[in-house]
Amino acid sequence: RVSQTEHRNATAPERSSPRRSMAPAAAQLLFLTLAVASSLAVGAEALRSLGVGDGATAQGDYAVELDATSFDAFLTASRESFAVVEFFAHWCPACRNYKPHYEKVAKLFNGPNAAHPGRILMARVDCASKVNVDLCSRFSVDHYPFLLWGPPPKFANTKWDRKQEKSDIKLIDDGRTAERLLMWINKQLESSFTLDDKKYENENMLPNSTSDPKQVVQAIYDVEEATAHALQIILEHKMIKADTRDSLIRFLQILVAHHPSKRCRRGSAELLINFDDHWPSNLSLSSQDSSKLLESVAADNHKICGKEVPRGYWIFCRGSKSETRGFSCGLWVLLHSLTVQIGDGESQSTFTSICDFIHNFFICEECRKHFYDMCSSVSVPFKSARDLSLWLWSTHNKVNERLMKEEKDMGTGDPSFPKAIWPPKALCPSCYRSSSRTSDGALQVDWNEDEVFPFLVNYYGKTLVSSYKETYMESLQGRTQVGAALADDASSSHAARVPIGAALGVAAASCTFGALACFWRTQQKNRKQRKNWN
Repeated sequence: RVSQTEHRNATAPERSSPRRSMAPAAAQLLFLTLAVASSLAVGAEALRSLGVGDGATAQGDYAVELDATSFDAFLTASRESFAVVEFFAHWCPACRNYKPHYEKVAKLFNGPNAAHPGRILMARVDCASKVNVDLCSRFSVDHYPFLLWGPPPKFANTKWDRKQEKSDIKLIDDGRTAERLLMWINKQLESSFTLDDKKYENENMLPNSTSDPKQVVQAIYDVEEATAHALQIILEHKMIKADTRDSLIRFLQILVAHHPSKRCRRGSAELLINFDDHWPSNLSLSSQDSSKLLESVAADNHKICGKEVPRGYWIFCRGSKSETRGFSCGLWVLLHSLTVQIGDGESQSTFTSICDFIHNFFICEECRKHFYDMCSSVSVPFKSARDLSLWLWSTHNKVNERLMKEEKDMGTGDPSFPKAIWPPKALCPSCYRSSSRTSDGALQVDWNEDEVFPFLVNYYGKTLVSSYKETYMESLQGRTQVGAALADDASSSHAARVPIGAALGVAAASCTFGALACFWRTQQKNRKQRKNWN
């Protein structure tokens, strides 16, 4: 470690020079021009290090180099949940020796090949640069290297010192090697990242591998991501209103009972039980009151599938272009999974809940209208899960047929994942009685629905759900400790409460869930009323 006092003594002659205060106006203008140019250069460098702009990381560096001209703006705009900021001096031998350790960790989170993108911003500030003297003083830097941890916006326009009792910024007191720094981060996030983690590629998910039913096991990741993303959209766009809240409650009830992810079931139950706290039945609120409710939900840091989700990227549903697949793919997988797991007595209510959910909360106007039109065309109530599963499968194929033509005309499709009739013959040959091509090249299939339904049950039900713990967690973490990620919900103070335990019981007896959920919510209302009366 090198003390900040030594640094100040080493640079004191430069700072005490009288030329700075005696500079003529022309020199001051030149200095300002150079400062602006430096700011733009640093900004471009930071973007390059994150894989933005012209791509390659500068000289193999993954940590973002910031200075006083870019620090506050860059951290304010950062989308990562947390940041690690290293304050160093370029002349410091200990800092030069530490840099390879810091870069090993930064490589996991920053850059185009990051194993865990969107989680942590790794940044560096050179305190030996004159422009950063005041910035380093803001954070009470007294030795090098000096590492701080916290949410990126909390670093912007703020001061910090270690004597502060309540602060979102923490001093990293044990990060002298890459292994120890990552161990410190894992402790904060209750995660199990390792220096050997690699980026999850999707080469093995291209169309020539879709015939492998084992590929769908990775879709559980994207089902969680899609569930969390859907709730995020609903909250951000303030879509819960007096005429939509009931449809969301009904959909949450289905998620609690049948979501393929255990932690999404638990998170849905927690959100459902506390629903009236955030969105009371009387939603005739002013815009100010609505904003307060949204802030209340955000303050609770509620994540419907656990605090690890959303992560910001896709695996099974990753497209070859950033604007293709992703959320829509994950949502389709979720809906298929729900329909193959329900009981026959739930088929009509599940159909209504799915249609209402898409109609009220899917933000694509044209897609919402098309889907609701197909829902409205159903004239006979569903009497079995089989009928509902086959209807959703047929509907999905109709959507693909329509999009095939539109994407071909507009050139907007994903070249690696073109829309197609599903499942392909290679994936389920017994599903096909016969097939032929029309004059315009469209595929016409005489389906054997007695084979299609068992395929759907196995693909979206048994394979997806049974592989959740073993394949999904192992593929993501590669370590036995990852069982803690699943236990996260069970061990948290909220998930351990009796209502959550009751909600898990509901998953085994879903036919009674609606009544139980209403009972819980009624009990909550009664307790609040008694408290107010007292």
